[in-house]
Amino acid sequence: MLDIRKDDGPHSKVFFSHTLLPGYIDPRNPSTKKKPFSTFLAQPFSHTVDLILPEEIYELVQAHLEKASVGQLHYARVFMRLGELLEGDFFTEYIKKGNIMMLSEGRPLADNVFSLYEGKLRLELDRATYERCGLVGQPVEDGGRKHQKARWVVEYDLRAPSMLHGKKGFSRLEWACRNVLNQSLMWLFSDLRSSTVEALRKGPIAKHHPFVATVQPETSVLENVASPNLTISGLSGLYKQEVSMALLEWLHLANLNSPRVRQDNQIDSFLSRYEVPDFGGEIVSQGLVRVRWRGFISPRFVRELYLRARKHSLQVEEDKRDGEGGTSYLEEDRWCAITAKAFEGYGGCYTVMQFAGRDTLTWECD
Repeated sequence: MLDIRKDDGPHSKVFFSHTLLPGYIDPRNPSTKKKPFSTFLAQPFSHTVDLILPEEIYELVQAHLEKASVGQLHYARVFMRLGELLEGDFFTEYIKKGNIMMLSEGRPLADNVFSLYEGKLRLELDRATYERCGLVGQPVEDGGRKHQKARWVVEYDLRAPSMLHGKKGFSRLEWACRNVLNQSLMWLFSDLRSSTVEALRKGPIAKHHPFVATVQPETSVLENVASPNLTISGLSGLYKQEVSMALLEWLHLANLNSPRVRQDNQIDSFLSRYEVPDFGGEIVSQGLVRVRWRGFISPRFVRELYLRARKHSLQVEEDKRDGEGGTSYLEEDRWCAITAKAFEGYGGCYTVMQFAGRDTLTWECD
């Protein structure tokens, strides 16, 4: 018998937005409040990033993605105690002066897990450990009893002037690391200022004998994909929930290289009723390319990937530009899309679909 029953659990939420970006974006100082850049920053730790785009668009950006400074990704796995982050050169060079991100092993809402991003140390602790540490934190929902708090979060800005050896608040954190949170854990480590494996192996982390991993992009060609012929003149028709979700579903199925989005899909409708949406236009057959990165991925990497793809593959010809840096050609249909999936407990996933010109579609899933 089929186990058909009502699911009483909370449903995932998806937030959709349509943004018009300025004609010029400074790659060294992009906006932090405007989407999609605020979306990138809101998800600090990603494990998978997919770039999907039509085959003819990929040929324009391929050479730029193959450069080591853009397409390759480096991170390290290292065993350390939490207190070792606060000691000597590691604390001074990496946290006070540098810019690193770290994520410890463990399951959020189940184990004691720690993270470090932009100098902010976050400790997620169970109730017993929290009481032993003697630190000040905030309770968080853990899906258990409604009126009994079992999980607590403690946060420290380690770049604050008060976070120095000998200061009262910092000494309390050091005591907790020395007497309670003193287990050796496996961490993922990324130095956001180093672009080579050699630079990552050097420095204060060297004495902990890190294992450095290099992530090469995996390129897959998706042939004969049934695609909606969507132009910028029809983007306003995506504001209805079911329509925007239909486009997101198609993008995700294309990312999976699902047979359901192939032009030659012949599956019986009794087994699958999915149909590629046409959004009031026609369905065309085209080749797509998916470029995938798996590893410990920072928002900065995703942002640079997005800016590089936008700059080199979606440029608007001079005779088709409008007065605001976009395109006056309403039948423009060139696009690319980026999907990033977060580590459990540090976000959900998001998808950004960029069209030639200024139009940007963003889906954020919790």
